[in-house]
Amino acid sequence: MSLLYDERLDGEITAVDRTALKRAILAAAPDLTLLDREEDLHPFECDGLSAYRTLPLLAALPSRLSEVESLMRVCHEHDVPVVTRGAGTGLSGGALPLEKGVLLVMSRFNRILELDADTRLARVQPGVRNLAISEAASPHGLYYAPDPSSQIACSIGGNVAENAGGVHCLKYGLTVHNVLRVEIVTIEGERMVLGSEALDAPGFDLLALFTGSEGMLGVITEVTVRLLPNPEVARVLMACFDDVERAGRAVGDIIAAGCIPGGLEMMDNLAIRAAEDFVHAGYPVEAEAILLCELDGVEADVQTDCDRVRAILQAAGATHIQLARDDAERQRYWAGRKAAFPAVGRMSPDYYCMDGTIPRRELPRVLKGIAALSAEYGLRVANVFHAGDGNLHPLILFDANLPGELETAETLGGRILELCVEAGGSITGEHGVGREKLNQMCSQFADDEITFFHVVKAAFDTHRLLNPGKNIPTLARCAEFGAMHVHHGQLAHPELPRF
Repeated sequence: MSLLYDERLDGEITAVDRTALKRAILAAAPDLTLLDREEDLHPFECDGLSAYRTLPLLAALPSRLSEVESLMRVCHEHDVPVVTRGAGTGLSGGALPLEKGVLLVMSRFNRILELDADTRLARVQPGVRNLAISEAASPHGLYYAPDPSSQIACSIGGNVAENAGGVHCLKYGLTVHNVLRVEIVTIEGERMVLGSEALDAPGFDLLALFTGSEGMLGVITEVTVRLLPNPEVARVLMACFDDVERAGRAVGDIIAAGCIPGGLEMMDNLAIRAAEDFVHAGYPVEAEAILLCELDGVEADVQTDCDRVRAILQAAGATHIQLARDDAERQRYWAGRKAAFPAVGRMSPDYYCMDGTIPRRELPRVLKGIAALSAEYGLRVANVFHAGDGNLHPLILFDANLPGELETAETLGGRILELCVEAGGSITGEHGVGREKLNQMCSQFADDEITFFHVVKAAFDTHRLLNPGKNIPTLARCAEFGAMHVHHGQLAHPELPRF
């Protein structure tokens, strides 16, 4: 049916008696909240990729570290898989539960433990919302830079698991560049500390390895993040274009000129109309594309940069350039961009959000290719994305009530990701692989590379109990997908699992 599911997965997991498992967990952690009734499990049956739903065997909602440790030890002893869930806003199926597994919900770990304005650090639990960190830091003139569109709801633990970005990641970096220290619990129930509050930590950089590992290496229980001072001034230029490819070329022109904006976002006409109808941000609905370019810093530098960027945009063919008149208008411009996903959702019964990343120089060619694929499959595609770092978010509009449209949308999404790989890019920038992009992992990586991923996974989780069936495809799956290198008619490394 769907590319998301691999039926061999269920055959690899031993069925467990729900009552017996619940009894064992509560014996180790008597106060732990465990849900097992169907009506209680339904709220956790999917993440933001909501077309697919699975009820877990049990859902655990711990509120203390000792409960997490006890749960992990029991699941390890009973060979029961564990899928960790944060706020459930993920868009790649990474938090989809397993019917034969436990869903570990970390939403009750929602306290800011420490905020040190002098050292510009915040120590928080994984269930703290992304935006809540900046709200707590604001009285000190500080903020947390990574700002996904879902920042009002997404949790910092999920941000670390997916290495989330946001509209300001071009200048200020992804989650991996703004996290200093993470505490985790392993599948055996042991605590580990990765990174440190110092500028560097001795030994291998396991913190960078863990960031973006999508719940496959351990459970995040605490995060220390870097805070930045609010810029003295921030200004936004909105440039309109009558051609999407011309707007794409303008992005490369800005970066090539040595300007690094705080944010550089692009929206095509479909996304512009959706966002304007929803938010009334002041977007020109007749434009084929707009660029939002935010320049921040000290007043003199920002004014100089605005003049430089305006000249670059004019030379690139912008039909109109508007400088936000005040901070309220600047906020409206960004509100429209951050509301683009739900806004597009008002135009179609369903949409499918992709997450490919490409070199900036390839933006015009890939955008042209997406338009051609949209026409080929007969489904509209709205483009709204982090143009500055080439992180595309094509939104494929479809109606799941029409037979075959969901499958067509998935196929189109896969083709778009493969186009990104052909252009020298990646199948994901910030949403993760999850279950959604397993087949496209086979397009991007060779068999030896995928083998290495399995080896790293086994070093943390020998029995493959943490979020199994996600992120890393098996060699057998890649052979079936037709993208795996075969050596003399046989797959390399036959000792690896083949489900």
